[in-house]
Amino acid sequence: MVHRIPLRFQLVALQLAIVLAVLTAVGVVTIRMQEQQLRDAYKGRLIGVAESVARLPSVVNALGTPHPSPTIQPIAEVIRQASNVTYVVVTDRNGVRQSHPNPAEIGRPVSTDPSVPLSGEIYVGTQTGTLGESWRVKVPVFDGAGAVIGSASVGVLESTLAEDLYEDLPQLFGWLLGAALLGSLGAMYISKLVWRRIYKLEPEDIAALLETRDAMLHGLGEGLVAVDADGKVALVNDEARRLLGVGGEVTGQPASECLEPGIRAMLTAGTAAEELVLSGERILLGKVNAATVDGREVGKVLILRDRTELHTILRDRDGALDVTQALRAQAHEFANKLHVISGLLELGEHAKAVEFLGRSHSDAAFVNRPLAAGITDHDVRALLIAKSTVCAERGVEILVSPESVCTPDGTGDVITVLGNLIDNAVDAAGYDSTIGVRLEETPDGRRTITVEDDGPGVPEPERAAVFEAGVTTKPTEGINTRGFGLALVHRVALRRGGTASVASSRLGGACFTVVLKTKEAELQDQ
Repeated sequence: MVHRIPLRFQLVALQLAIVLAVLTAVGVVTIRMQEQQLRDAYKGRLIGVAESVARLPSVVNALGTPHPSPTIQPIAEVIRQASNVTYVVVTDRNGVRQSHPNPAEIGRPVSTDPSVPLSGEIYVGTQTGTLGESWRVKVPVFDGAGAVIGSASVGVLESTLAEDLYEDLPQLFGWLLGAALLGSLGAMYISKLVWRRIYKLEPEDIAALLETRDAMLHGLGEGLVAVDADGKVALVNDEARRLLGVGGEVTGQPASECLEPGIRAMLTAGTAAEELVLSGERILLGKVNAATVDGREVGKVLILRDRTELHTILRDRDGALDVTQALRAQAHEFANKLHVISGLLELGEHAKAVEFLGRSHSDAAFVNRPLAAGITDHDVRALLIAKSTVCAERGVEILVSPESVCTPDGTGDVITVLGNLIDNAVDAAGYDSTIGVRLEETPDGRRTITVEDDGPGVPEPERAAVFEAGVTTKPTEGINTRGFGLALVHRVALRRGGTASVASSRLGGACFTVVLKTKEAELQDQ
């Protein structure tokens, strides 16, 4: 039933318990210290009285006579009354009392062990005698030659010490009570303040809200990255971890240490416009929103959506449309040629019909473009045939080197690299241009892909920047969808332990060269 008690009442009860425990401990320690101080004060006084009695010449001389009590008893009583102690007892060397507050005890042996003072040492402690339990001091009495001839014992009852101690307790209890009241008021104020700070919610409500929030955030189909005002990662949901390739615990770490430069640049800019950013080999659409509390910005939230699959689908769609248009144009052209042949046959011009058919035969075989025999990867062959067909309609000729070699790779990396390089070359060269393709494999496990064009080329100062994400020389409108192909090629090359570079082409334009390690070479390096 404890968990059903309102939080503010639990806080008050807990703080009151702590206050009472602390005050109780303080009270006990204070009483013990006060008692010790009181005993120390009495100890000093008792030692002073006992030593003064032991050094009195009259007491020393009397102990040397056969009957010392008539001389010592009056002196001891005067000192006892003057020093306000319970008793002053003087004994001879045999431990027989020569003075006592009760005259009937004179001449009797002491009820406690007198060996310590008779051995020349001072005794301080609590013992129970004929008058009750007392805090006492016993000192030796020396004669002129330094020999112990008796002892002087001075004490005060423990009940007297307790009475002196109790006299100060009301004042102490008053202070403790005041502290308890002040602590209670503080506990109630703090509990009310905390209750307001947590929006008057109970722990069960807060736990339910957190569970719901975590379930919603981690169940989102979009990546979510929250960064606080100090630039530290406050939240990364599951989708964001997948998209950004983030592993391990990154919450609380600086964003500059666990996020890629492109993501950090978006967070730093803080623009609300959607932008494409490259993370690893994924093309993401990101948008940054400011996180505010009570009108105060406390951080930034980055929303990420995966556009890699969308870009692939759009590229495939564009390729399919280009092929469809090419087929439609070829079908239309074939229909015109059939009409011409049909007319010549009807006119009886058989020889001219055969001649016309021979002239048009080469154009009909656009899907059977010759490729290098060394290209045995069917995916690469299909890509080159499709690209050649589409480019032919735009007046672009793709020349594949006859010495090219490309064996099956088992991954889509060669297709990604080759497709992006050819698309980039076509865009750069434009219509009526030539593109050269060369694929090579070396015995040391390296696969080289070279694509060159006869376009304007890439100026040498700009060659290092063309592989950066978002860098493009083409005009863009709205969201920049360009400048990611070469960046993706560069990252694939780095992942495969290779390189990507650009130089001048023999055709007059740019020559892009990408080197990838084969899977066998990567396994050997590991």
